[in-house]
Formats: sequence, structure tokens, C-alpha cells
Amino acid sequence: MKGRALRRSGLPILFLFGFSFLRLAEPGVMTDLRMLVFDYYQTLSPRESESLPIRLVDIDEESLDRLGQWPWSRIEIARLVQNLSTAGSVAVVLDLLFSETDRLSPEAVARMLPASEEFQSARDELLAQKSSDQTLAEALAGSPAVLGFALGDEPTSDLLHVKSGLVAAGDPPDEFLPYFEGAISSLPVLSRSAPGYGALSLIPDHDGVVRRTPLLVNVSDQILPTIDAEALRVAQGASTYVIKSTNASGEASFGSGGGVIGIKLGALSVPTDANGRFRIRYSAEAPKATSAWEVIAGEFDRSTFANTIVIIGSSAAGLSRPQAVPVQGMIPAFQIRAQILSTLLSGEFLSEPDWARGAEVLSLIILGLLLIWLLPRWGAKVCAGIALIAVFAAVSASWILFKNFNFLITPFYFSIVILLLYLMQSLRLHLANEAEKKQVRHAFGRYLSPVLVDQLAQDPARLKLGGESREITVLFCDIRGFTTISEQLSPEQLTEFLNQFLTPLTRVILEEQGTIDKYMGDCIMAFWNAPLDVEGHARCAGRAALRMLEELEQLNASLERQQQSESLGSIPEIRIGIGINTGWSVAGNLGSEQRFDYSVLGDSVNLASRLEGQSKAYKVDILVSESTANSVSEFAWFELDLVQVVGKNEPVRVFTLLGDEVVKAGPEFESSIALQKDMLRAYRDRQWSTALEKIDALQSIGMNKLGGYLSMMRARIIDFSKNPPGDDWTGVERRQQK
Repeated sequence: MKGRALRRSGLPILFLFGFSFLRLAEPGVMTDLRMLVFDYYQTLSPRESESLPIRLVDIDEESLDRLGQWPWSRIEIARLVQNLSTAGSVAVVLDLLFSETDRLSPEAVARMLPASEEFQSARDELLAQKSSDQTLAEALAGSPAVLGFALGDEPTSDLLHVKSGLVAAGDPPDEFLPYFEGAISSLPVLSRSAPGYGALSLIPDHDGVVRRTPLLVNVSDQILPTIDAEALRVAQGASTYVIKSTNASGEASFGSGGGVIGIKLGALSVPTDANGRFRIRYSAEAPKATSAWEVIAGEFDRSTFANTIVIIGSSAAGLSRPQAVPVQGMIPAFQIRAQILSTLLSGEFLSEPDWARGAEVLSLIILGLLLIWLLPRWGAKVCAGIALIAVFAAVSASWILFKNFNFLITPFYFSIVILLLYLMQSLRLHLANEAEKKQVRHAFGRYLSPVLVDQLAQDPARLKLGGESREITVLFCDIRGFTTISEQLSPEQLTEFLNQFLTPLTRVILEEQGTIDKYMGDCIMAFWNAPLDVEGHARCAGRAALRMLEELEQLNASLERQQQSESLGSIPEIRIGIGINTGWSVAGNLGSEQRFDYSVLGDSVNLASRLEGQSKAYKVDILVSESTANSVSEFAWFELDLVQVVGKNEPVRVFTLLGDEVVKAGPEFESSIALQKDMLRAYRDRQWSTALEKIDALQSIGMNKLGGYLSMMRARIIDFSKNPPGDDWTGVERRQQK
């Protein structure tokens, strides 16, 4: 027994260890899912906004309105930098790229003047003035300014002016840092003058979200800082970056690929991932920005800028360079820069502990093996509780570690594998139990419906004669002109045709929770709400009828293709009639002591059969009783007549089904219902001309599905107008044939 139990558990154990190995390998899709979990965590609990020495200056729409469209003269930018410097800012970060000369510089304007001698004096005067780029360069040199260059993939020969030293300990860092072939540099006159110079390009993850950022990058094998790192270096008056990698003193790779451990700039030490990046801890909002025109005009509170790092950027359309972030959606680049510097200054670094992956795999294996062992002994319900408690504990621990310690430990993989393992082991036990019931199914499967077989397998004591009165909905479906079709086909072709017809319609009935009672040649009998309760059984039957007509269209298309390939004889387009009725009947095991089956019988069943037969006379595909139509008011029911069928003493209002809720909500249906009511009222009041006018109106609004019915009613009314019915006529149509 133990050996058999072990063999049965082989697949769950293999599943468990396979997914544990997958967690250790961590393919890219798993990393993506973990990123999304961490994004959600940041959305739920963003970094608390605190008073940090970071200020924003925004080249906003109002500034552009006041000072003109971008680009501004470099003289304006110089004034902006100088005013911030004199206000006491310790670093002025220009999140802008100045890669071209100023188009408003005096020499540029001089080149724009006509070459004639009359403009020579103006040209000489302009050329004698100082270049606006030189003016900006002097402003940069006299302030704690940080300028930027843009990263790119095109090789470049431009010299990037390094402003700082670099000390590397351990493995060469250029193997791990984000690599770029080249860069678009600022004008040399500017980059040489600025005390700080770094990469201003934000590097999003492959889904476009900026979650991580490096402090150093590798540009054509030259290690360069980012503009964020330079801002902190300049603000501290530091001169050197210290980068620590694996295999430095006190650090080991333990067989991994190695990488960067951390970066130190001035007094600030930043723990990083292997690629020298750290995760940005976003707050719910960026610092309030001061409009650039106010700073240029000197109309700002200088005291609020003292001893602060100022980031100059733009929120204006076309200049803002918005990118996606986890918390605020799309925000301008200089606001992301503020979030980066806030993370660095606050020290709230998000980190994934080294022990996290091993702890997750170990707990996964321990709990997984425990579930595999406990499920056969304690049952599915108890073990479901254990699994859910474990998942809840994993999610809670992950959230607490994030919120209180900034640890990133995702619970989703552990939770999903545990739940899948529970489901797999439960399924294995279920299949084992089903095998034990196989004998019962084999013995009685030939005589009982599949639903009854399942019930009998659960409770063999139910194998007895008897019945109960239940409200059910009965459906009959029959092929019109089947005799003609069968005469054109060989026995083999007829069998193939019936299988193609019955299979999709049966599938629809079963999908709509119906029970197939029997097949009678080309006829299907089905019912709902027995032997099992089906909520809204009339609705299910109506929806099944609509879907059966859709399946019939596909069947006709398939038969047409088969006829073209000569695999099936020539047959006309298949049409069906469907009759539906809702009412009380007897449902149960009907038959003899030797042979019985679960079925239904009663007057309501007979009426459904009669309605199916009358659908041809009324030239509609679906004919239903008033009781069914009243049970499902949301469908598009269309009253046709008051008819007394064979075997019934009382007349029945009959309806056809034009469609579901969507059809009923349409304006065409609403207008047609009103016209039909007026037509039937006029018809029953013997107002023949009025009834014919209403039929004309119905046909004019394009009631295509009712064309045959309207033609039939027109012919009947015309006949009555010529041969009026007797005084005892009450508008009831009496049908003498089934």
C-alpha cells in the first residue's frame, strides 16, 4: 500500500520540485510578475512625503507664455542658474540637453542678416558681443550646476568630460553596469564649465516603467555617472565615486555571476543590485514646483532654496519627456528625478534580501510535501484550510516586510504553486475515488442518463422506480422535411448527417444545463430543472434555442462544403422547428422493473411537442408558450397568436423568440412590439383593414425573421375579410393537426 501511495504521489512531488527549481532559475516572465507585485505594493503604501532639501523649478506653460516658446535664449537660462546659485542652492540640476548652439545667440543672429553692406555695421556689432553660450558657460562655472548628456546606441567620438574620480574595489565594474555605445553630449563649452556632468537619460524596464536607476553607466567602456549621482556629489563637495563589486574585501559571489554590491559618493552609501542600480521608492506626489519665470524674474522666496538641490525641468507639453512610474502613472522626467534624489536622501532603499529566494524555496518544499502527505489522510477541506492559511501568512509577511522594512519578497509564486499543488493532489484523489465507482457506472451506464449515473454512483440507494412533480421547461427540436432529405442519402450518409446535426445541438443543450431525454430519429427532446434544480431554467432553454439556431447556420455552411467535395449527397438547406413550454410534470425513473429510464411526462410535455409541430405552420423557427415567455421577461418575445392545439381544450398564447436582451433593447423591437399588439387587437376585433395596415407597417420596418408569419397572417385576414368567421369566433386559431 505504501509503495502504491508513493507511486500515486510521484507526479505531485515531481511538480513540486520542478517548480522549486524554476524559482531558483527565475526566467524573465517571473521577474516581470514580481515587478508588478512590487508596483502594487508601492501604490498601496507609497513613501511618506517628508521635508527633504529638494526643490523643483518648472518650465511650465505659464513660463512659456511669459518668456516665449522653447528654446529660450541661453542668457535666460544663465539668469535662472545664477539666481538659484545666489539663493544658496548646493546643486542646480538642469534636466535639459544643450547639444546645439543657441539659435538666439548674437553670432547666430548675425549669420541670419542679409549679406548686403547696409547690414554690415549691425553684423559687426552683433559679432562683437559675447556669445550667449559663453554667458551660460560662465554662469555654470560660477555655480554648483550639474549638466547632462543623453545616452544612445549610436557610437560617438564626442569627448565626455569626466568631473570626478573613480575607485573600484573587486571585480571590474564595467562588466556589470548598463552599457551604451555612445551619447549625445552637451556643447563642450558648457560641459567643460559645469562642476557636474552626468547622464540624464532615464532607463525604464522593458515594459516602459521606471522602477530602477543606476548611479553609474558604461559608455563605450568609459564609466560615467548619472546626473542624479552628480547632483549629490556636487552638493556634498565630493570628488570621487567608490564602487564595490563582488570579490572585494569581505564580499564573495558564492558561485553566482557576480556584480556590483554598492556605490559610495561622499558620505552617502547606496546598496545596489548586481548592475549598479537601486529601486526608486516613490512617494504619492512630487515636491511642489516653482515656475521658472518667477526665478528668472527674481520673484521667488530665496530662503526656501537655501542649502537645497534644485532640479530644473519642464511639465509643458512637448518638453516634459513623461515616463511611466509605478505610483503616479505618467509623470515628467524631472519629477522622476526628484523621486530618485528623495530616495537617495531619505535612505529608504527597497531591497531583495539574499536569503529571500532560498527561504521561499525551502518553505515551498516543506509545505508542499506536507500537503501531499496530509491530503489522503485529512481530506480536501482541512488541507484547503491549511493551504489558504499558508497563502494568507505568505501574503501578510510579504506586506509587513515591505511596509516596515522596505524588503521586496513576493508571495505570488509561493501562493500559486501551493494552490496548484493542492488542486493537483486533490484531483489525483478524486480520480482514485472515481475509479472505485467505475463498476457502478459500467453496470448501469447503458440504461440511465449520464446525470443519473453520476447520482447513482454517489448514492446507489436511489436506484428505484418512482417520480415527483416538478416545474420544468421542455424543448422539442425537429428537422423540417427530414423525410425528403433521408430519401436522398444512403444509410451511411444519413448516419453521418444525423451525427453532424445532433452533436452540436446536444452540446448546446448540455452547456445550458439541460438534460437530453431522448433522440427520436431527427428529433431531440430535452428538459430543464430535473433531475437537478436549475435556476432560471426557462431562460436556459430560451438561450439554448437561440444558440441552436446559430449552430445550425454553421452546420449548413459545413454541409455545403461537403456537398462541393462530393462527400455528402445533395441536400437542401437544413431548417428546424423548436417548441418550448414551461409547466408542471412528473419527473422520475419511468419504466418497468426490468428496464427504466429517467424521463418526464405530462400535459406540459405534450404541449411543447405540439408547439414544435406548429412552428412550421406559423413559419417561425421557435414557438413557445405564454408560461415560458412570462418566466423570462428580459428576452425579445413576440406574441403571434391565440391557438388551441390538438389535445388541449384551452387556447394558448404562443410567442416566438427573436433574440436575447440585446435584441429587446433595440429600437426596432420596441416599435415592432407596439405594432404587433395593435395588429392582434384589430384582428381579434375583426377590424380586418386596420390589421392589414399594421402588417404593412411591420413589413416596412424590416422584420425579416417574421416575413413568413406576416404573410401567413395577411392571407388569413384577407380570407376572413371575404369569408367572415361565425359569431362564436373569439380570435382563437384551432389546429386539428399535430
